[in-house]
Amino acid sequence: MRREKYLSISNKVTGFSFANLGLFTGFAGGIVHAVYSLVLLGIFKMFFNEEMASAAVGVYAALYAAFAVIVGIFSAQILRWFTKTRLLYITMAALGACYCMMSFSVKPSTFIMLDYVVCFASTMLGILLPLFMSDFSKGIGMENLNARKLLWENVGAFIAPMFAMFVVNYFDDNYRMPLLAAGIIYFSGLLFFKHFGIVQEDKVLKPVNMRRTMRALRITAKSFFKKSGMLRAYVVNFGFYALRAMRLLYVPIVVIENGFSNETLGIMLSIGILPYIILDLFMGKMIKKHGVKLWLTIGFVSFGVFSLMATVATGYTLLALFVLWQISGAFMEACHDLLFFNDMPKTEQARFYGVFRTSVNFPSVIAPLLGMLCITIFGTTSAVWIITAIMAFLSTIILWSKR
Repeated sequence: MRREKYLSISNKVTGFSFANLGLFTGFAGGIVHAVYSLVLLGIFKMFFNEEMASAAVGVYAALYAAFAVIVGIFSAQILRWFTKTRLLYITMAALGACYCMMSFSVKPSTFIMLDYVVCFASTMLGILLPLFMSDFSKGIGMENLNARKLLWENVGAFIAPMFAMFVVNYFDDNYRMPLLAAGIIYFSGLLFFKHFGIVQEDKVLKPVNMRRTMRALRITAKSFFKKSGMLRAYVVNFGFYALRAMRLLYVPIVVIENGFSNETLGIMLSIGILPYIILDLFMGKMIKKHGVKLWLTIGFVSFGVFSLMATVATGYTLLALFVLWQISGAFMEACHDLLFFNDMPKTEQARFYGVFRTSVNFPSVIAPLLGMLCITIFGTTSAVWIITAIMAFLSTIILWSKR
């Protein structure tokens, strides 16, 4: 895919400008992650008992992620039709509007419909920001841009859980109300992006030939996995996001099921962000010095060990483990996708990034279904940590495999 041209852009804009958008996405995303599974749990409790409702959350998350995978697969075609600039405006506006509406929605059907619009927009936003950063990475490097973006995301995510739980308590345990704040934050990020002054020539929208489009997608996917190192990059990224999906979905549920308060959940989630903030300050330089594999290995192995311990831990020991494995995640966060950016030429990144990006969403299809299976068999939500342990150790093996 030919790289897009920029007709005009503010002379102050660099790759760091796009990385700084991480403050908005991190703050809004942290608010959503703190309450999302609890909102779903409340919806499914209207139809099932508590144990089945917890399993239903996993099924819903899997179907939701399957839709995100489809969006990721078609993203290359979407990028052929629209400029990245126009798409970023559309996605951030959609996220702001939908989250605001979801905070007041009382019907499950309305919530789900808006949630799927959010799924499309958030998936595309996750693709667009790294591509913008890559376009303006000359003289900076993707390692440093990744580290800056993640630092700002984690600063936002550190504040978000406590803020979200304050809003929940203020509105009498209404877990939907923090979504209103997330929507406002996305609108603020949109205004921040507007000041970049980016202008691109609109693309000509040609008639869609579905047969030709599907053929192009198959060819792109096959070409991606034939490229040297891309299968390993895909599987490792899959492993990282599988662990993340399980953590985001089930940690809030497990904490509340163990009798802890909303305030305790918010504090624990915020404390868990501190390792990311601290390590993001120098992980870019450490990755350049020691390479990607070392930090991914440390992260995966330690996450697996802590997961095994979490299957039997209770009380404050369990909370401590949830914080400790955030250190594992922090070691991996700045480098989990660098196997793609370091080995894929810039001229081909826009073409293949959509395929690679399915490794972000596809784990959220598989992992929750496996979690539901564990909950059904063992009768406890904590059984899901068996899955995270297995995933962590398998990812380490793939990382060091010769092929």
